[in-house]
Amino acid sequence: MSQLAPLINDLALILILAGITTLLFKKLKQPLVLGYIVAGFMASPHFVFTPSVIDTANIHTWSEIGVIFLLFALGLEFSFKKLVKVGGSAVISACTIILSMILVGMSVGWLCGWKQMDCIYLGGMLAMSSTTIIYKAYDDMGLRQQRFAGLVLSILILEDILAIVLMVMLSTMAVSKNFEGGEMVYSLSKLVFFLTLWFVVGIYLIPLVLKRCRRLMSDETLLIISLALCFGMVVFAAEVGFSPAFGAFVMGSILSETVESEHIEKLVAPVKDLFGAIFFVSVGMMVDPNMIVEYIGPILAIVAAIVVGQTVFGTFGVLLSGQPLKIAMQCGFSLTQIGEFAFIIASLGVSLKVTSDFLYPIVVAVSVITTFMTPYMIRLALPAYRIVERWLPGRWQRLLDKYSSGGTVSSPSGNWQKLMTAIVRIVVVYSVLSIAAIAICLHVVAPIAMQLGDFWGRLVGAAVTVLAIAPFLRAMMMKKNHSAEFRALWAASRANYAPLISLVFFRVVLAVLFVMYVIQSFFPASAALLTGVASLLVAGMVFSRFLKKQSIVLERTFVQNLRFKDMQQEYLGEKRPEYAGHLLDRDLHLSDFLIPADSLWAGKTLRELNFGREYGVHVASVIRGHHRINIPGGDNRIYPNDTLQIIGTDEQLSAFAACAQQVAEGFIDEDYARHEMRLKQLAVEATSVFEGKSILAAGIRNDYHCLVVGVESAGDGSLHAPDVYAPLCAGDVLWVVGEEEHLARLSVAGGAARPVA
Repeated sequence: MSQLAPLINDLALILILAGITTLLFKKLKQPLVLGYIVAGFMASPHFVFTPSVIDTANIHTWSEIGVIFLLFALGLEFSFKKLVKVGGSAVISACTIILSMILVGMSVGWLCGWKQMDCIYLGGMLAMSSTTIIYKAYDDMGLRQQRFAGLVLSILILEDILAIVLMVMLSTMAVSKNFEGGEMVYSLSKLVFFLTLWFVVGIYLIPLVLKRCRRLMSDETLLIISLALCFGMVVFAAEVGFSPAFGAFVMGSILSETVESEHIEKLVAPVKDLFGAIFFVSVGMMVDPNMIVEYIGPILAIVAAIVVGQTVFGTFGVLLSGQPLKIAMQCGFSLTQIGEFAFIIASLGVSLKVTSDFLYPIVVAVSVITTFMTPYMIRLALPAYRIVERWLPGRWQRLLDKYSSGGTVSSPSGNWQKLMTAIVRIVVVYSVLSIAAIAICLHVVAPIAMQLGDFWGRLVGAAVTVLAIAPFLRAMMMKKNHSAEFRALWAASRANYAPLISLVFFRVVLAVLFVMYVIQSFFPASAALLTGVASLLVAGMVFSRFLKKQSIVLERTFVQNLRFKDMQQEYLGEKRPEYAGHLLDRDLHLSDFLIPADSLWAGKTLRELNFGREYGVHVASVIRGHHRINIPGGDNRIYPNDTLQIIGTDEQLSAFAACAQQVAEGFIDEDYARHEMRLKQLAVEATSVFEGKSILAAGIRNDYHCLVVGVESAGDGSLHAPDVYAPLCAGDVLWVVGEEEHLARLSVAGGAARPVA
């Protein structure tokens, strides 16, 4: 009998326990994460009533894979464009909450007498609320459509991305063993550099590859390619000094901008669920009841710190962003828990061997307690608000109302701000691309070129490197020099001449420095000679039409790839078009209306329906499956299941919706007996008007709405399929299907036929 590997035995035990506990927790309507943690505790040596996991090292490796899949799936749900659109309220609130809770966590650890690294990691764990738990609580309580729920979910989006940044910083602290400002600046600079490089290159290349290979991709192939990209980025991120989970998140966020993102998310979900379950089970395996009893004081202190800290600082952060007190308190009370990111940060500390053994089980215990408290804290928000409102001095209430009346905090706008923002973005992106191109050429191209000989190898290496960065340098120097903001500032005042010229000069000098560095790497020379040669090359780049065309093509391809998913969703009606937001300024709205299958409007043209005259609304688009008709003409017909995008005021759209519903309901016919289909046999008499005519000429189908399904010949009595062109003879028997009313009308038509059966 063959011997099973310990890993297979362990997986069987883990999955059996996880299956049982998740069913139980599903029945109790509790988060499944807690069920996995309980299953892990039951599979650990601390629980004596069930077998224990034997090969803990392999289970730990699988749990690391689980973290990778969890972060990859989180990245697939994340969007850089969504981050830009979350608004000032979410940014201010999230930053305030995170910074405050990090200080709270560090203070609690310091008061407990823990070492410095334990305090720092505890602060990071307490700073992040649980997206999964809050989503589930809102769904169970029916609060997803509330105003405060939308703001909380925006805050959670920011917390997720800031948690990734925090993990990078904590990893840097653990490796460097110091907390110098210079080290942190270097780490953040490296983070910005690689994030920019990965995002720009990924958005440029990956959608092109997926588009070219779409016909070759089955579900299996797409899954393998997605996981290959994920783990490839995991390895690359680890090689350059970041955590593997960070690489998985970055690749997920890049793939989220492609049109295949939702498909990839569905394909990855089962794999993510499996390995994610193993990760949370491994978390539960580290729970030691004896240690929890020993540290019950710190556990309760941390729970109190989370509840009080998130309630106070969460409310304060949302208030600071310009929201009313009621919204702020509902947000603050919703965030009083820790979850999956706390486990991930704790596992990071364990894997780097910088945190104490007791910290992990303490965090798990705190997470379990705060998770159970979450629904009650959400419900407590409104009673707490009423108490605060009752006792708050009137002067303070008026001050808060005045502060919140401005809505969200917005940044000042203007041509200078737009121009400077664009130029900073251009300089950063193209500098990163240039540095990456130079690094690749120096480490890959140069060694190959040197095989041509010393002089020619250096010359070829320098030429290839300069050509590689030339499109980036030209775009960095020339973009925005003819923009509307630049021209407006130039025409507005002569005082703007000097700063505008300085902006152009700065970018030219930066390009010259890049070229000087490349030349100096291959041909050491004096500064004057390097400056002269580099200046000539940069001047050639500026006046090169070929480079201008290349830089335009590169940027256009990147922008199209970045916007392609949005354009597809807009085309299919899954996303509102951009112009819909501008209609609100004129009290106009864009609404979607689905034409029911039983609507009386179906089959009619827009000219016949004349919605403009009847209801005052206008049809902007008709979406039919994967086809879209923009600005349809009067001859376009409306078919069942079409989606009409209608523009009008609130009153007009309400009236249109009411009439659309009435039209659909008015079509319902409940006289089912009248429409029952029957089969009858009709004999053709010699005096019948049908005698000698064909079935088609007799008009049995068109005039009487009946169908001849068979004919018994007068000669031999055989039943055969009808020939609509053959003449009917006296004595033929027609087998006819139709409604009772139509069959009766056919049988008495001029006394031409009589029913046989």
